[in-house]
Amino acid sequence: MALGATSLVFLFILTRLYAALFTSNLTPFESWKQKLSDWRGIHNKKADRTIEINESVKLLLRRLVRGEDRIKLDTTGFSCHTDLHSELCLVNKPVRIDNSGLTIYVPSSQSYVNRTLKPYANRDDGTAMSRVSPVKIVNGVVNAPACRITHDAPAVVFSSGGFTGNVFHEINEVIIPLFITTRHFRSRLKFLITDYKPWWVSKYSKVLTHLSHYEAINPAANGSAVHCFPGAVIGLVYHGKLALNATDIPGGYSAFDFKHFLGESYNLKIENVSEIKREKPILILISRKKSRVVSNENEIVVMMEELGFEVVVTRPNRMSNLNKFAALVNSCSVLVGAHGAGLTNQVFLPDGAVMVQVVPLGLEWASTNYYGAPTKEMGVQYLEYKIEPEESSLMQTYGRDHPVITDPASVFAKGYYAARAVYIDAQNLKINVKRFKETVVQAKELIGRSSPLN
Repeated sequence: MALGATSLVFLFILTRLYAALFTSNLTPFESWKQKLSDWRGIHNKKADRTIEINESVKLLLRRLVRGEDRIKLDTTGFSCHTDLHSELCLVNKPVRIDNSGLTIYVPSSQSYVNRTLKPYANRDDGTAMSRVSPVKIVNGVVNAPACRITHDAPAVVFSSGGFTGNVFHEINEVIIPLFITTRHFRSRLKFLITDYKPWWVSKYSKVLTHLSHYEAINPAANGSAVHCFPGAVIGLVYHGKLALNATDIPGGYSAFDFKHFLGESYNLKIENVSEIKREKPILILISRKKSRVVSNENEIVVMMEELGFEVVVTRPNRMSNLNKFAALVNSCSVLVGAHGAGLTNQVFLPDGAVMVQVVPLGLEWASTNYYGAPTKEMGVQYLEYKIEPEESSLMQTYGRDHPVITDPASVFAKGYYAARAVYIDAQNLKINVKRFKETVVQAKELIGRSSPLN
């Protein structure tokens, strides 16, 4: 039986060999040469693809800089730009990133340069930057460690440290800068996140996955792994408080585009407030519990309900689940709150919705520049209610004639932290319900007139 089976196998092989050699017009040598040519063709296609990837990376990276910075990037493959708020370095050639020491090796024939950068967009705030780990960039002729993991998409290195944990700082200093820096890459990049916080990555997972096709890399989890990329962005571009300057962004994306990008990321259903068909429009009242607390909040809620709103009082713990909270904000017509991080959630409001900011004593400039000014660019209507001294707890603490009440500028002249201790951390509110009612009525009138054309 064994001999018979062997004979059958031999006949099968002989038949296949005959077919290969004699049923083709090619000689055995030509057939072999053809297969070798095919193999080389596959190899060349892979090489061509690598070249295409590298050229594509170069084009995408150079769009992030202008003038001398772009010239330097084109000629040397490496360029850094620094301004008051942020620092950005670009590499348009293969780099190696050693996770163990957060060191980025940039090969170059130029003289050795060692640079340290903290990839977080708030470099003028020492407190924030003290919570950001430095990244070391080694540029020049160096003995770089061998690659362990090779990627075919460029790296974007940024930190989730700093003031993350506060929604304003998360959106202002990480999410918006990330959108500005990477949107034009069309998700063909990989995030390497220093000071990696699992809760933060989970919270903003929908944003991260809409900006990158790949899972974010946690350097600490990879130990001493060395990652190799065809290029890199280290740091993020920053334009100001909740700001996007369309003329300076590759692709010309605006604040309005960013808000709609969030709508896509979180699958928000309502684009314009006119689409909300409810007998009682939803009004979200942001409730504070540590400072700038509204002591007569219950009276305010009653007044709003009497005006025909369905009032949803929202506290910080409810905002922690961003997936659910974004949908809630998107369903509301009016967002109301005292100056503070909760007003950042205006980014989830439908177009034409109204945000009402209660402006505490001494915080006029901050209220306008942090939350008021961005609303117009976001397609949100804005109203503010400036409290009178009698509505502030500081009146009882210091008395009517104290400079804290009569001359806030003199307090700010002592420095930011001195002013913060008074106006941000130690001030609560008791709102004049009758006077505030006028502002709420105005908000209701505005949503009644809102439409996509407006």
